[in-house]
Amino acid sequence: MSRIVAIVGRPNVGKSRLFNRLARKRISIVHDQPGITRDVISAEIAEGSYTLLDTGGLGYKGEDTPAALTRASEQQVEFAISAASLILFIVDGLSGLTALDEKIAQMLRKAKKTVRLVVNKADFGEEKIETGEAHRLGLGEPIHVSAEHGRGETELREAIVEALGPESSAGFQPASPHGRLEAGATKTAADPLCICFIGRPNVGKSSLSNRLLQSDRLIVSETPGTTRDAIELPFQFKGRDGKLYPFKLIDTAGIKAATKLASPVEYFSRLRSLDAIKNTDVVFLVLDALDGVTQQDKAIAGEAIKEGKPIVIVVNKWDLVHAKFRAMGGEITGYKSERDYREKYEHALFERLFFTPGSPVIFVSAVSGYEIARMLNAAVKLNRTLDQKLPTAKLNQVLGYLAERNPPPAVGGRRFRVYYATQTGHRPFRIRLFCNREEKLTEQYRRYLEAGVVEEFGLAGCPIYFDLVGKVRDENRGSRGGGSASAEHRAKWEVAEERGSKED
Repeated sequence: MSRIVAIVGRPNVGKSRLFNRLARKRISIVHDQPGITRDVISAEIAEGSYTLLDTGGLGYKGEDTPAALTRASEQQVEFAISAASLILFIVDGLSGLTALDEKIAQMLRKAKKTVRLVVNKADFGEEKIETGEAHRLGLGEPIHVSAEHGRGETELREAIVEALGPESSAGFQPASPHGRLEAGATKTAADPLCICFIGRPNVGKSSLSNRLLQSDRLIVSETPGTTRDAIELPFQFKGRDGKLYPFKLIDTAGIKAATKLASPVEYFSRLRSLDAIKNTDVVFLVLDALDGVTQQDKAIAGEAIKEGKPIVIVVNKWDLVHAKFRAMGGEITGYKSERDYREKYEHALFERLFFTPGSPVIFVSAVSGYEIARMLNAAVKLNRTLDQKLPTAKLNQVLGYLAERNPPPAVGGRRFRVYYATQTGHRPFRIRLFCNREEKLTEQYRRYLEAGVVEEFGLAGCPIYFDLVGKVRDENRGSRGGGSASAEHRAKWEVAEERGSKED
């Protein structure tokens, strides 16, 4: 029997708050505005060994929510109910039962599922709650909790474990919080490759997710802002070598510019999406094939680079470009062919996203499935590259060649010079440069060196960070900060100079 527990109920009874409390972390967005949760959010609960699902409110009819979107959200709840072995039916203990509560209770009885009735918002004790009302639903003795303050949490956890029964002999192994590795760790074949789609609203992130999952697991709508939470979903992919690779997908809300956030919900959606970037192995930056690269796309890519994440650039909606060329007889103004359009799009892309050297660019269609497999193969390749070791001797040769081919500019009458370099980390790649003066390295020349290392070692799409260690100054003159050079700093430089002389 599956060990899946679904939380259901009408809008604004505290489902997401209870979900977060049971998960012991903030996953679902919590807000007083009803209708915030739309997709099904999941979390693995180690204490009790089960998967917990948060669902949207049943029966919500918001004025700002299209009817089709409401129906899609309710279909997600139906999916959760059908998959679950235990239903936690949440009602509001302060406002009392409503006709909608009774309707939902009737639906759950027909589903013939194990249901535990949970009366939430019991913040002040049962004396202020109409306990008798809950018995009318015919779902047994209710459990009184306060999702906000934790009242009744222990009793609820015990009731869940009791209802689920003992684990199977195979046991239960919950995934790591995000299926990803910490910086510097090495992935094994058993570790899922954690990916996420990021981008502006309505560029097709959820459509791409559904294509990967081969289902309508996520709500897709032309209404921008449909997805609000970051949703984690596992799947497998057969690579070019015929092997099955475990993946974990994080579908995120569209990232709006901070200045264009119209509500607290959009603010928290943005935070969830930015957190998803931190908690992933490979980032898919989704662009619109017809819109080109916008300033917001550039800002979103910058967030991924800031977190040291490798990027695959995914240009979605290529089916629309194909249809446009076909309707125009194979040629549209300014472009001779689809190939010409693609080449010019990619050239303009890297002019704006100059800080993503070598990132693979894949033109895809979520609608037709065009090049979807190539997109995932690019992620598998990038993930392998992240664990690459850069030979110290070759690294120093490459940096020497780059400096000889294009000498650094003179800053204050002196040029930046690297004496010795060594790799100090990966995921992301970190290279320590022992140099004459850190302040002599200009941002433009830094990008030149980074791009050169990426090209020479085949690290396309992987960000590189230089940690600069300037040469120790004379004790009498002091260091750049004004004090004497530290013993540790001098020791590092003595080792670097010794190694550098051997390389020479």
